[in-house]
This record gives sequence, structure tokens and C-alpha cells, in this order.
Amino acid sequence: MRSRSLISPILTFIIIIIFFFLFFIVPSDATQTHEPVSEILRTQHFFVHKVSELKAKLQKFQETQLHASTHLVVAGILCFIASSISSAGGIGGGGIFIPILTIIAALDLKTASSLSAFMVTGGSAANVLCNMCPKFGRHGKTLIDYDIALLSEPCMLLGVSVGVICNLVFPEWLITILFAIFLAWSTAKTCSSGFMFWKMESEEISRKNLINGFGEVDDEKGIVQEHINGDLKSFQEPLSGHLHEEIFRLKLPWLKLGVLLLIWISFFSLYLLRGNKYGESIIPMEPCGVGYWIISSVQIPLAVIFTYWIVSRKESHQDQPLISQGQDLTGNGASDKLIFPLMALLAGALGGVFGIGGGMLISPLLLQVGIAPEVTAATCSFMVFFSSTMSASQYLLLGMEHTQTALVLAIICFVASMLGLLVVQRAVHKYGRASLIVFSVGLVMALSIVLMTSFGAIDVWKAYTSGKYMGFKLPC
Repeated sequence: MRSRSLISPILTFIIIIIFFFLFFIVPSDATQTHEPVSEILRTQHFFVHKVSELKAKLQKFQETQLHASTHLVVAGILCFIASSISSAGGIGGGGIFIPILTIIAALDLKTASSLSAFMVTGGSAANVLCNMCPKFGRHGKTLIDYDIALLSEPCMLLGVSVGVICNLVFPEWLITILFAIFLAWSTAKTCSSGFMFWKMESEEISRKNLINGFGEVDDEKGIVQEHINGDLKSFQEPLSGHLHEEIFRLKLPWLKLGVLLLIWISFFSLYLLRGNKYGESIIPMEPCGVGYWIISSVQIPLAVIFTYWIVSRKESHQDQPLISQGQDLTGNGASDKLIFPLMALLAGALGGVFGIGGGMLISPLLLQVGIAPEVTAATCSFMVFFSSTMSASQYLLLGMEHTQTALVLAIICFVASMLGLLVVQRAVHKYGRASLIVFSVGLVMALSIVLMTSFGAIDVWKAYTSGKYMGFKLPC
């Protein structure tokens, strides 16, 4: 219950700041209407009318070349807060960045998406740098589970491509409803897992507090405690007989990293040849032509080949991952390993449909199968970095504008993520509450529901009242 009281005020405070800025700080340069207020209030379009008016004024205020306007500065501050919160959970935060950039900074969706790719890259880079350091792990090992990343990435990238096509076909109202339902379910499951971890941690802390003795050893931290002259003294002792220097020696699985790099290059090459949904490609290609669909279909055998090789190869037991309750799902049979590609395919497809990254969607799934919160956050941040660098590089090679603004926002998110991660990791090590990571994921997901669902519903209502077609569409 203590965690619930901590999260609620933060969520309420951030939402109040956003709406306060929208309705009170935005300068009004539009011609004042002489229609009586009572007439406006009687119309059912009042709220939609006000939001559309504010967005139109912000869009008019924003010039073609981005500059340090008040709106962009406020958006940067809000993104700093969002990045510091989302970094602890290992998720990119694109579900918050895009609404902030489109609403506060009045950017179009294409520009906001490109800037968001760089912001997510900056934030995830900070997470990866910290999580690759053994000092952040336990027993001298990094928290990143490279096996889960290997099993998940090919199918996640394939799922994103399938989801993007579904995004073009599905009507806006269906996407909004699916987003609200799935993310609400994921948020509820994440919070439920958080409270479960919190209860287990409380029981463990109570059990340790009840133990009184001399020469107790904390196996988790390698600390020997003794009663000396009536006082409890602690000193550090090497774990498992290894030297202290060996504990913090960085060991990287170069073969796994090499395979991940090969996957990155393979899918990145296909994306560059095929082009993005705006018709931008490095070679002349007819949008949705024969070549477009041939290149897109190559992703299926590519993902199947990579996944089959990874699942069927013999598992090396060095650098074993740190899994909750002693479970190592990646070290079991092929049938147990297939759960990760299937989850990644689902998360990638839903992420493509909703227009957000898959990190926010796969994190609750990993928690549900019993992966420890620290490992879930570290592994998700690694996978987010993997996919976000691909998107950012694609934007750069296809002639992205506003690169200076993108780099500045990326640096802001890097600093914010580093700060948020260090604070949360310090709190986890000090209080033994890994559930704080789970609650940070739930908080980001709740904010995404509020922002994206609310304004998605407004856009749907505007399309309905304007008489636009609201059925299924062709992908081209």
C-alpha cells in the first residue's frame, strides 16, 4: 500500500502539469469569438473544439525550422521527467514522448516519431552502459540476459513490420480501442506483479530482521556481520572465494553480440531497401509495388532462420542469466525457449499497430513468465536500444531534418535516464525493493494510456463528426 501512495501523487502531478500548460500557459493570438459562452457549452463538440483550437494555435506558432521556443523547452522538460521514470523499467518511453511532442511542441506525427527514435536511443544507451557493468548486477554478472535478447529480437522485428501493415489497414477507432484494452490489461498485470514482489520482499525483510546471531553472512551482498563490543559491525568479504577484482571484471558474450549485430545489419538492410511508410527509400521503388512486397516478405524466412538456429544450438552455461526463483527458462528445451520468440512476435506486432516500441509491451510478458524485475528491465533496455538505433539510423540515412534538435533531445534523455537509473538502483540496493522497477513500468504504461488513448479518442471523434470514412482501408 505504501507503493500505491507513492505512485498516485506522481501520476496526478504530471497530468495536472500537462493540462495546466495546455489550457492556461499557451498564448492566445486567435480572434476572440463573440458567440455567447452558454451557446458553446450547450454543444457536444465543446471539448473537441477547444483541443483542436489549441493544437491549431500551437501548430501556427511553430515555424518550419525548429528552435528553442517556449513550447519545445517545456516539451523537453516533460520528456526529461518521462525518460527518468521510464529508464528504471527498461522501456523506451516512446508512448509518452510522441504525445508530448505532438501536443506541447505542436510537431507533426512524422517529425515527432523521428525525434522520439533519437530520444529513445539516448535513454536506452544510458541503460545499456550501466547494465553492462557487473557492479550493477549480482555475483559479478551483468543483468542483461543476452539469450532472451537473441531469442526475441528476430521475431520482434518481424512483428513490428506486420503490425505496421495492420496499422495502415485498421481504422483509427479500432486501434484506439485495442490500445486501451491491451495496455490497461498489461498495466493491471504489471501492478499486480509489483505488489506480489513487494509482498515477497517485505516477508524477506521481516524474516531477516527476526534473525539474531553472530557472524551472519549476507550471501546476496557478500557482507559479514559481527557483534563487536555490543555493536553490529559489517565488512566486505569476497564471494565464493574469488578475488574482489574478479567480481567486477567485465565479461561480454562476444559470440552472442556478434549474432545480434548480424541480425541488426540484416533487418536494417531490408528496411533501407524497402523504405518507410512515408515512401522514403535509398533506391527508387514504387510504394507497395512488387519489389516492395518481395523485400517485405524476405523478413519471414530471415526471422525463422535466425530463431531456429538460436533455439537449436547447444546452450553454453557460462555467463548464466540471473533469473527469479532459480528458474532458467532459456536453458531448458526448445519448447520452453519458443515462448520468448512468440512473446516477442506478439509484442512487436502490437507495437507496430499502436505506433510505439515493443519494449513497453514485452516487459509485462517477461515479468509474467517469472523473469526477475532487474533482469527484465536490463534486457528490455538492451532490446529497445537494438531497435531504436535501427530506426534512428534509418531516419538519418533517408535525409532526416532537425538533426541538431534530435541530438539535443537524445542527450537530454541520456542524462535523464542515467539519473533515473542510478537513483532507482541505489534505492533497490539500499532497501532491497526490486519491485520499484516494476512500479516504474506500470507508471509509464498508465501515463501512455492517459495520453495516447485520450487524444486518439479526440481524433476519432473529429473524424466521425467531419464525415470521414471510418472503415478498414487498403495497406496502399
